[in-house]
Amino acid sequence: MTTSNSNNKIRYAVVGLGWFAQEAALPAFAHSENSQLVALVSDDQTKLEELSQKYGIDHTYSYEEYEDCLASDEIDAVYIALPNHLHCEYAVRAANQAIHVLCEKPMAVTEEECESMIKAANDNGVKLMIAYRLHLDPANLAAVEIVKSQQIGEPRVFNSVFTQQVEQGNIRLREITGGGTIYDIGIYCINAARYLFQDEPTEVFAVAASKGEERFSEVEEMTSVILRFPNEKLATFTCSFGAAKVSNYQVVGTKGDLLVESAYSWQGEIKHYLTIDGETQERTFADHDQLAAEFTYFSDCILQDKQPEPNGTEGLIDVRIIQALYQSISTGQPVQVPTLERDQRPTSEQAIEHSPLEDKPDLIHAASPSGDS
Repeated sequence: MTTSNSNNKIRYAVVGLGWFAQEAALPAFAHSENSQLVALVSDDQTKLEELSQKYGIDHTYSYEEYEDCLASDEIDAVYIALPNHLHCEYAVRAANQAIHVLCEKPMAVTEEECESMIKAANDNGVKLMIAYRLHLDPANLAAVEIVKSQQIGEPRVFNSVFTQQVEQGNIRLREITGGGTIYDIGIYCINAARYLFQDEPTEVFAVAASKGEERFSEVEEMTSVILRFPNEKLATFTCSFGAAKVSNYQVVGTKGDLLVESAYSWQGEIKHYLTIDGETQERTFADHDQLAAEFTYFSDCILQDKQPEPNGTEGLIDVRIIQALYQSISTGQPVQVPTLERDQRPTSEQAIEHSPLEDKPDLIHAASPSGDS
């Protein structure tokens, strides 16, 4: 198997050309020195024609031609940005053709699908990384170090709000595609609680609420969650597709607290407010290209034959927790979660910073979930 072309760059096909792939992923390759965009996969002929022209891509494929893409000898890796319910199929097919897989989160819709993806990667000796871009983000990794260093004392409480308006008809509001508040945005809160507490929740409880708007006929409008961690730590969060844009978390310890604003954003500044004994220090982390960091990191793992830290197990743990949360919503009861041990967690050594994207690309047959152009 070729692991790269002669330029020592990993050659990628981007599979799925929706809003996020167009606005964040495709432009990011220009910032990543060890990653090269060489192929596009979509069933939208207009997207393929216009985007291949824009980015100088010679190889385009429909979904029916996906196997041809995988067997073409033109690519080393796929970046899967498809709807959640398709992640497993397209990841397994790539791994079976000895192609490395970088897959958007949530990793899949069920634990069984996650396990199939992990098995396919292991059986075929390829790297599988789940696209937790915040595992490479300086602001979030600095938060990990602050909590680990006990500057705020023993961490006791994690609290988060992640909300946005999602327009009717958006794929995030479709049940069949694996949409819903916890799969799409709650996963960030779950993952942050896990990397800040450096532990796994043992019991979860959740309630969902909807006001009966037509756009929320298939998935819940919002969800509030409690996660119980070992040593009696508690994490709570609320996520919503029907409220103003907020993306913050706070970790409260026995001596102080850390508030992180715009914590989950993929672009723009992120702010820290660290309060110890009543004194608050403010720190601003500059905007940077988080997707370029992700491609750089994954390509480096392939070139250096290293296991990515946000691997299949990381993705599986979050999906297991999400499934338990939906079980709790349906039964009205707390649900025990069997824990999987993680031997790796994100640390500041993983931080990668690239220049921010300068221009917003024009979207082709795609719109942001909130309808912003």
